[in-house]
Amino acid sequence: MRKYLSLLLLTGLFVSCGNNEETNLKTSAGDLRLRIKDSASNGFVEQKLNPYAAVDVSPMDMAYFPAEYPKLKMANQAVGEPLARVIYSRPHLQGRHIFHEVLKYGEPWRLGANESTELELFSDVSIKGKKIKEGRYVLYCIPQPDTWTVVINNNTDSWGLQPDKSKDIGKFEVPATKTNNSIEYFTIIFEKTNAGANLLMAWDDTEVRLPLLF
Repeated sequence: MRKYLSLLLLTGLFVSCGNNEETNLKTSAGDLRLRIKDSASNGFVEQKLNPYAAVDVSPMDMAYFPAEYPKLKMANQAVGEPLARVIYSRPHLQGRHIFHEVLKYGEPWRLGANESTELELFSDVSIKGKKIKEGRYVLYCIPQPDTWTVVINNNTDSWGLQPDKSKDIGKFEVPATKTNNSIEYFTIIFEKTNAGANLLMAWDDTEVRLPLLF
């Protein structure tokens, strides 16, 4: 049976997955390998099959403010309680450019992949003069060449993005700046400021900052 499954993999049973092609075969044989067509190189790479769960190419990440709060807490170096955190899945470029090939100007984007990106506030904040109460929220944006509209929404525990405008609680237009960078993985972090933090969103050569005042 193992030899038969291996033969199937090597002869290329592929299904579409974004801009890559990969098999969708599930097996408990942990030593079998999956051949994936890579759009950047137009070649193939091998990946060992995970016998426990499907491997996600957009891994989930989490950022705290203050930065690295859980590590500081475990080292007894944390001062006070955390103020905010963001949970998101990180898509990557795979040889593409952020716009036209991945995103489109004027169309809502979930600011990540898979589940909706979540912002959790552990205290009330002010964003561009609007008070947002502590709690869990969904983040998404509507990008334009020079500005992004970042939206805070109440539709938590959701997959993808199907914007329900009736649950929007705040919309904030912020500048989008071009850099000399080329960031492969979409990244969200908190940058400390004198009055709070900027929620920095960066991908490819674009950076966007949403100011949070605590």
